[in-house]
Amino acid sequence: MTAIDDLLALCGEISDLGRSRALLFWDERTQMPAAGAAARSEQLATLTRLRHRRLASDELGRLLDAARAETAGADPDSFEASLVRVTAREWEKARRVPAELRAEIARTTSVAEHAWQDAKEASDFAAFLPHLERIVELERRYLECFEFDHPYDPLLDDYEPGMTTAELRPVLERLRDGLRPLVAAIGEREDAVDDSCLHGDFPPAAQRRLAGRIVAGLPLSENSWRLDETVHPFATGIAIEDLRITTRFDPGYVGAALWAVIHEAGHAMYQNGIDPRLERTPLCRSASLGFDESQSRMWENWIGRGRPYLARIRPLLAEHFPERFGGVDDEGLYRAANRAQPSLIRMEADEVTYNLHIALRFELELRIFEDRLELRDLPEAWNALTRSDLGIDVPDDRRGVLQDVHWAGGAFGYFPTYSLGNVIAGQLWAAIAAELGDPDELIAAGELAAIRDWLRDRVYRHGGKLMPAELVERACGGRLDTEPLLAQLRAKFGEIYDLE
Repeated sequence: MTAIDDLLALCGEISDLGRSRALLFWDERTQMPAAGAAARSEQLATLTRLRHRRLASDELGRLLDAARAETAGADPDSFEASLVRVTAREWEKARRVPAELRAEIARTTSVAEHAWQDAKEASDFAAFLPHLERIVELERRYLECFEFDHPYDPLLDDYEPGMTTAELRPVLERLRDGLRPLVAAIGEREDAVDDSCLHGDFPPAAQRRLAGRIVAGLPLSENSWRLDETVHPFATGIAIEDLRITTRFDPGYVGAALWAVIHEAGHAMYQNGIDPRLERTPLCRSASLGFDESQSRMWENWIGRGRPYLARIRPLLAEHFPERFGGVDDEGLYRAANRAQPSLIRMEADEVTYNLHIALRFELELRIFEDRLELRDLPEAWNALTRSDLGIDVPDDRRGVLQDVHWAGGAFGYFPTYSLGNVIAGQLWAAIAAELGDPDELIAAGELAAIRDWLRDRVYRHGGKLMPAELVERACGGRLDTEPLLAQLRAKFGEIYDLE
């Protein structure tokens, strides 16, 4: 047995614990009876504690030292060198954080997510506030484990390795500033697009059948996925060939299920395309949440809201809901799918205004961890930013500060990755067009697999071997750049809204 063999064995155990935790998390959000919440929080805490202890162990440190010596001089891109490098980074971070703190965060957020669901349904932020206060308290204890230039840096690094607040802020500012003129121009022609076909009476049972057909038509490995209903859609990979996709069904708006399921299938495609050799190692994950979101956003928007794809699924929509889509032509569906106007709900936001929702959440998170905002004042701050940034008033907490599950799950630092994902998707789309030709022509010809294969070669197969900045350089030929995204949005919505 070599040091690499021993390292792989221990990494396999750590991975199994993490994937088992992910399975319990999926079950909690999709299948578990509500009365099981208390027991499930303890189960998640136990698995988190055990995994963390193995990850932060002296044994893993010794194996890393031996494996470093064994791989000295190896190609940095090799499996062995990448395994040592990435595992060492995770080990060094884990060593800073007590296992009991990790367990307590898992326990607290599990309970908080159920409290959030009840509070959201009742539109009662005050009921959720004690849970949020406890989560932020634990997050501050987590921050104390690290040295940083900005208190947001360790939170961001958990989702976007290597990125700092100082690097992120100008990217989001350029995006926001580039979008505001477009939002204003569209606002002057807000009645130019009719999306009434997407609104009406859509029985959930029919939506379930439609969602299943939609996923089945995407280039995922056969028998590798399942689709379930949840309150807040997500996707998780239990293994490369065990993908759990979820969506939600709004009886009055079919778009909630349609584009959510394509979005989550995009996440699943990334996991599905990772090199099988990376299974049961720290490399078997996306390069970052920004890259992960680049795939959900690309498949949802560049493909799922594009003319050729919508033309291909229009008969499917008409089959399931003939009274709403029987008389809609391809162009009518395309315009409906791309109506742009400020809205309350992030998950239902159009491509143009979506990043303004992210900018709002990023600003609030900064205020919290810079001690510029008391948590009890969060709804007021949320409503004020929604009014100033999106020009609309928030009628209640359910459609305001309580709309997202992320803070209940302790996922501070996650929201910016959605905008990073949009930026990366724009760069990847430009790279695809440069190498394969017009992607719309491939989609019109039913060649979704050709796009998937390009992405698998350039992005998916690497898993977590590369730092995000390096993968952007290799796959896109440069650094993070907002211009491809902004150019795409200006061209697309300039045409739809006849903007000069």
